[in-house]
Amino acid sequence: MLSYRHGFHAGNHADVLKHFVLVQLLQYLNQKDTAYTYIDTHAGAGLYALDSGYATKNAEFETGIGPLWEKKDLPPALADYMALVKELNPSGKMRYYPGSPYCASKIMREQDRLRLFELHPSEIKVLSENFRKMDAHAAEQGHRPAVRGKRIIISDADGFESLKALLPPPSRRGIVLIDPPFEVKDDYRRVRVALEDAVKRFSTGTYAIWYPVLQRPESRQLPEKLKRIDCKDWLNVTLSISGPSPDGFGLHSSGMFILNPPWTLAATLKEVMPYLVATLGRDKGAHFELETGIPVSSGGSRPLRT
Repeated sequence: MLSYRHGFHAGNHADVLKHFVLVQLLQYLNQKDTAYTYIDTHAGAGLYALDSGYATKNAEFETGIGPLWEKKDLPPALADYMALVKELNPSGKMRYYPGSPYCASKIMREQDRLRLFELHPSEIKVLSENFRKMDAHAAEQGHRPAVRGKRIIISDADGFESLKALLPPPSRRGIVLIDPPFEVKDDYRRVRVALEDAVKRFSTGTYAIWYPVLQRPESRQLPEKLKRIDCKDWLNVTLSISGPSPDGFGLHSSGMFILNPPWTLAATLKEVMPYLVATLGRDKGAHFELETGIPVSSGGSRPLRT
């Protein structure tokens, strides 16, 4: 099924959580000079207009990036993410929102590599065009183009299946972002299967999985299944901006599950998540949960909940 267009949801509360965490993961890898590879299995269009097209239909950015736009008291880690968004909007008006490929390309160094996968025919066309424009702008500024050569490779392919051939990366350092639309139930199974295979090929890699928190059992069961994957340790954080709606529809909560997270991430989340709840929360049901632990299959300790 290829009907999903992320533009409808660009900049919402789920994007804020996903991209804020992604920025933290990439900045952590930047602390060492050794190159690393970033793999995005469901890259989307990479860049989204907020003042036209899909994003204006439901204006979901008003649940996420909108309330943060004028804030002056951002926690330092959240300010890093907002600086990236602001850089994309030099006029000061909130017009564009960066997807995960754009965030990664701006944070990663020249020696690092990006592999981007997208199956939707319209999305990959826009993704390629967005990076072509970035190349043209870089050339105007006298910088080396981003896409030409080996630094960024965009592929019209199934990210789940393509992951196998890329692990382990040449430098043995890397991060994989998996965030399918979860329109079909099989996406939940494919996430788990892909990760089980990935950690066997590249056990020291960092794997970040975004998922919606919905009423359907597949959504509720996914984190528990991921906790059983054989890795060093894991972290699970969810952000809810409200309690569930009476009809059970709508996305009010989402999560990021990270296998082999940086040791600094939990402390950063404990600082930032209360701020996000206070700023984005819409009713008394707004809250966050943070769990850390080691795989259940390894007989690990019970997770810590916040």
